[in-house]
Amino acid sequence: MKIWDITQPLRPGLPVWPGDTPYEEERTWQIDDHCPVNVSRVTLSTHSGTHADAPLHYDPSGLPSGQVDLSFYLGPCLVLDVIQAGSRIMPRDIAPALDQPAERVLLKTYKTTPLQQWDENFTAIAPESIEALAAAGTRLIGTDTPSLDPQSSKTMDAHHAVRRAGMAILEGLVLDEIAPGAYELIALPIKFANLDAAPVRAVLRGPIPS
Repeated sequence: MKIWDITQPLRPGLPVWPGDTPYEEERTWQIDDHCPVNVSRVTLSTHSGTHADAPLHYDPSGLPSGQVDLSFYLGPCLVLDVIQAGSRIMPRDIAPALDQPAERVLLKTYKTTPLQQWDENFTAIAPESIEALAAAGTRLIGTDTPSLDPQSSKTMDAHHAVRRAGMAILEGLVLDEIAPGAYELIALPIKFANLDAAPVRAVLRGPIPS
């Protein structure tokens, strides 16, 4: 099966949540007559690019990235095209995942992911949709947007629906080249022992014939 890289490249100029830490990189050691290796330093937000929110992000008593159950992020998944959903993805927009339940559901909201600039009007997910997916047996919800909730949200309703359901979250995926259908997802978060989120290298294998 073909391997599809659905990860944003981490690099200077990466769009980040307004007010969050910009991505920076610096070569601290460089190969020359006195040094045999290149070594670099990076500064970034835990929510830079493609990342997995840990429960600690939206629950003061939630687990940090280093303690999450990795089985959420590895296994069969369903990619849904919801580009026409509008500003909020409702249960009607995810009907295929409710009719044929999938443990992991990735939502494609962009025809072309805006990798060069921040989109403040990205498509969010209604908490009712999270609840419907959870009732159908979904364990992980993924999206190509920076968040499940709108940028202006102060209540984080979709995130808290995930918390109540015990689901996992992937955000910032790049699904431009991915056709709707069944795949295998591999998107393991970095083992940050104490932090609220972690970058992932997210890939799909497939599509898997029905």
